[in-house]
Amino acid sequence: MESWLSPLYDAEGIRALDRWAIEDQGIPEAELMEAAGTALAEAVAELAPQGPVRIICGKGNNGGDGHVAARHLAAMGFAVDAVDLWSEGTPGDLDGWLAEAGAVVDAIFGTGFKGEPRESAAAAIEAINRCGAPVIACDVASGVDASSGEVEGVAVEADLTVTFHGAKLGHRVAPGKWHTGELRVAPIGIPSGGPDQPAGGTIEAAVLALAPQRGPRSTKFSSGQVVIAGGSRGLTGAVRLSSTAAIRAGAGYATVAVPAMLEPVFEAGQPEVMSVGAPGDLGCLMPAATQTLLRAFEPAAAGVLGPGMGRASGTFELAREVVGAIEAPLVVDADALNAFAGQLQRIAARDSPTVLTPHAGELGRLLERDSSEIGDRRLAAARDAARQASAVVVLKGDDTVVTDGERVAVNSVSAPALATAGTGDVLSGMTAALLARGLEPFAAACAAVLAHARAGRDAARRIGAAESVIATDVIDSIPAGLRPDEPVE
Repeated sequence: MESWLSPLYDAEGIRALDRWAIEDQGIPEAELMEAAGTALAEAVAELAPQGPVRIICGKGNNGGDGHVAARHLAAMGFAVDAVDLWSEGTPGDLDGWLAEAGAVVDAIFGTGFKGEPRESAAAAIEAINRCGAPVIACDVASGVDASSGEVEGVAVEADLTVTFHGAKLGHRVAPGKWHTGELRVAPIGIPSGGPDQPAGGTIEAAVLALAPQRGPRSTKFSSGQVVIAGGSRGLTGAVRLSSTAAIRAGAGYATVAVPAMLEPVFEAGQPEVMSVGAPGDLGCLMPAATQTLLRAFEPAAAGVLGPGMGRASGTFELAREVVGAIEAPLVVDADALNAFAGQLQRIAARDSPTVLTPHAGELGRLLERDSSEIGDRRLAAARDAARQASAVVVLKGDDTVVTDGERVAVNSVSAPALATAGTGDVLSGMTAALLARGLEPFAAACAAVLAHARAGRDAARRIGAAESVIATDVIDSIPAGLRPDEPVE
């Protein structure tokens, strides 16, 4: 796995490590459980619960961890009750039992859980979510698939999750992310040297150091030339944002290819960016502009197609025509994505690298699925699209997922300030700039995603409130977002 990814495991990967520790290294399973339960108890104790601790345990090792935690909490002087969910001793009135709690520990299901909780477990999960006390999940919030983040029924809404050895994909990918709360990773004594096969990773700042830096012999052309095609009447801002972000992210030269009747907008307002006017008098890019666009892309080290293009049928026809003919690495964004609804194989036919940057609605259209289905199965949907398109897919969100169909990276830097119009155009420009500077597509996408999130946080800090940030504020913060040593507040 790339050195700039912090490991994320799936259920099989963590089971393999457990088996290796027990069978090959001779570490008793009870010793691992003791360490896990101790870490869980310490996390509960730090909350200083004002009332008894209630622990609901399942049948497997997760339940065992809960009982170990109960023993340690009792030894610390806490009032604690642990019940086995499927035993005769389970309280008949869980709501009443939990109403007295100072803290509740969810130890029902572990990392091996898949599917929808059965009736008795579902009722317990719902009672936990109603209780109002702080909820601490053991390893993974019950109801969440640790390998994917999928939630098929109800799931515990934890305030804190204590997981063991390493974080899991389900902790970082929505909707599982929203059930995790604060995540704490506790070592339990699994030594290094085992069959360590993470299923993905969170993007770390080291990826930002991969981009070549300018030196005394650099020119605007050697620094990376980006061409961005898009724009239509009423949507000129998208191309301006994307191109400005590209040069802020280190591209030495940027050109926009836009409808000729809109070219004066760019000439007047964006002195650092060149422009090419494409023929047509409808205020959007149409098939008559095909050759103009292809000539514009010829010198590009990387390009972007889509910001502000609009959804005219002729515009979609143009997008489908030029995507296959552009020879540079290409970011396909916004309405250019909509041109390929149900036609990802046309993108797969490209000879050069492609990065797709959809949100859930756009990915749903690409895969001909409802956006709610994409939201429920974000990781699976992104992988599916990447494989069909032979591309890197960046599925945008607070948990942005980057995948080439095999490798998986997840953004763990939360940036609510990015929930505003135009920030997606900023991301497409940043991605193209990093491609133009020489990063391979998966690394370029990951670096852009992380720098974008960091820039969003920096903008919120400067402006004073996430709700007041606009896309140009994020562009101003790109330099801070790109610096590997810049702290994230």
